[in-house]
Amino acid sequence: MSTMSAPLNIRPAASPTWLRWTASVVGLALLAWSFSWQSYPLYVMTQVLIYGIAIMGLNLLTGYTGQISLGHSAFFAIGAYTAAVLSHHLGWPFYVGVPVAALLCFVAGFLFGFPALRLPMLYLALSTFAVAVVTPQALKWKKIEWLTGGVAGIVLEKPVFPGVLADRADWAIMACVAACALCAFLLARRILGSQFGRLVDASRDQPLAAAAGGLDITALRTQMFGLSAAFTGLAGALSVVAGQFVAPENFPFLLSVSLLVGSFVGGVRSLWGAFLGAAFIVLTPNLAESVSQSAPWMIFGFALLAVVFLAPNGLSGWITSLWRRRANSSSAQS
Repeated sequence: MSTMSAPLNIRPAASPTWLRWTASVVGLALLAWSFSWQSYPLYVMTQVLIYGIAIMGLNLLTGYTGQISLGHSAFFAIGAYTAAVLSHHLGWPFYVGVPVAALLCFVAGFLFGFPALRLPMLYLALSTFAVAVVTPQALKWKKIEWLTGGVAGIVLEKPVFPGVLADRADWAIMACVAACALCAFLLARRILGSQFGRLVDASRDQPLAAAAGGLDITALRTQMFGLSAAFTGLAGALSVVAGQFVAPENFPFLLSVSLLVGSFVGGVRSLWGAFLGAAFIVLTPNLAESVSQSAPWMIFGFALLAVVFLAPNGLSGWITSLWRRRANSSSAQS
């Protein structure tokens, strides 16, 4: 996590009324239509929703505090392993283990951010990079192998659903993840619209003025770091519910890079843009790996260049500005 010395000139990609209504209708229609889908498309949709939650958490940090984290794969792993351990060793149902995992990640993020945010910029970047690299190796440590499963990981049973959903478990899992994504989205909007969110935003845009006004910028950013980690940990826990398997190799440093790519492609100041970025990082490897194993990362690189030079607000900002131009053009003609 490195602090952007000069805050990016990125305005929030607004969510106008038309967009909210359109998203609601499309979401409900898609949920109903997906009941007839086969397992693989349901799994892909579930992954998009899960990574959307993770990127939304990263956007809370990057877009609203001006800091970039290279270590969010670690919080994704903590959330995943917490849910897996609670289910495998204690027999807790997923609807209890998932929120506990998110809460634990908030605590972990807060405790990590408290000292890390006081470091100079270079050491901030190194600290989050180190956490991302160390975490999968620590999960293999033989002294805690009894807990984490070591290299082999932990295999879980598929959640059982009642009634008609018993034969449509994949759809039920996707629907549960979609409900969590909606709750996470609404919670993030509430956070950003609160006094706390406005203070965090002010500390990003005018840090010197905010500090002169008596704001404890480090405390605000530490709390936001904890919230960001909680969202990403929630996504990690849901990934275990969806995949019923967790292993250290699932959380490489490149996962942090992928989340960061998705954040910038979708728009770092947009909550709904997080799901556009998630769709990009989930679908690109599936489509491009048939050409070459390195093709997805090449596309990621070109996408970042395109965002930097052509759409600094990401896809969400580009879509919103395009709609506004069309609306203004229609108003002028009438």
